[in-house]
Amino acid sequence: MTSIDLSTNRLEQLKADNPRLRRSLEVYYGDPARDAAMDALHARFIAPGNLAFDIGSHVGDRIGSFRRMDANVVALEPQPDCAAVLRALYDADPEVTIIEAACGSSNDPITLNVNSANPTVTTASSAFIKAAQGAKGWEGQSWDRTIKVPSTTVDELIARYGLPRFAKIDVEGFEDQVLEGLSQPLPTLSFEFTTIERDVAYGCLNRLATLGPYRFDIALGETQEFTFGEGHEIDARAMVDHIRDLHHDANSGDIYAMLQNG
Repeated sequence: MTSIDLSTNRLEQLKADNPRLRRSLEVYYGDPARDAAMDALHARFIAPGNLAFDIGSHVGDRIGSFRRMDANVVALEPQPDCAAVLRALYDADPEVTIIEAACGSSNDPITLNVNSANPTVTTASSAFIKAAQGAKGWEGQSWDRTIKVPSTTVDELIARYGLPRFAKIDVEGFEDQVLEGLSQPLPTLSFEFTTIERDVAYGCLNRLATLGPYRFDIALGETQEFTFGEGHEIDARAMVDHIRDLHHDANSGDIYAMLQNG
């Protein structure tokens, strides 16, 4: 397994150098139990030497997990300060490719709505911002500026780097647009959902159903634990019903898609 140097001193230096990302670095690094749970989940999909895409890397905790699986990683992150942290952490690793770009349905530039106080919810979706306004659990969130960033598609990434064994998509309400830029089935992938904008998840499920025979499971929040478990995955229609029935306070999580015979 491959790991990075994240000693206490190095982590503190990263926080000092990137004060806007201090909270993210504290949440996503330095928790061995969380890392172990994440690795156990990813080990179900990723074997040494596999290719993995991390679309919406933020500060790169999933990159770290994929590298502990000895996977090769292509990571996309459009926020300049987040991309700088990724380079500080992973530039020395030849098996990690960092692309400072967004991902969507085309390669046209995208406008990002930046949440300076909470950059993990920076988004390219104006509908996501509208859904968050006044929603329980989203009080005080402010998208205070915009930046124009380059964009690519999953199809373009595949053409350049190859077909990934697993792709993680976490782009704050833009996941359906990312899947619009994919025209072939992937063996396995995950995409984030939120209870404030369930229609995005429904769109993702519908899109995947057109690409291949997928079954699905779901992990709420950052639990890294599946709801249904191996051998009990459900189809797209059942997952739509499951998401519709979730309490608002479930807030968010990741839906995992597994191509049958993939």
